[in-house]
Amino acid sequence: MNKPKPKNQLKGIIKGDVSGQVAIGNNINQTQTIKNISSQASEADLEALHNLIENLKKQISNKVPVDQQERAIERVSELEEAITAEEPDLTTMEYVKNWFGKNLPQLAGAVTGLVVNPIVGKLVEAAGEAIAHDFKIRFGINS
Repeated sequence: MNKPKPKNQLKGIIKGDVSGQVAIGNNINQTQTIKNISSQASEADLEALHNLIENLKKQISNKVPVDQQERAIERVSELEEAITAEEPDLTTMEYVKNWFGKNLPQLAGAVTGLVVNPIVGKLVEAAGEAIAHDFKIRFGINS
């Protein structure tokens, strides 16, 4: 005698390093809450971050050949936008860090120091656990 197969057979396989929400099943509702950046970083934190970025731009003016300064400043502006976005753009942050390592290694430490600064950590944490976890993995932060 043949057993009838269930009408809604579900199967899910998840492999690798997954971050974010996953749901397998019928009639599933998911809700994601994104915390406001201001809940984690104060105005003083944001001002300190702005000062760090301005300091990096001054270092570019002082240490980088004139023909490379414009591109370097553009990368720093991209980094600032990536850090202060509602959901920080880790890919851009990583790209900028790597760009300085490849093109202007004399400032790679300063850029890396900015990226792993505790203020940046607060902004990333405000975006949620998944992105904070990815941030720690990408930038080798142990906590």
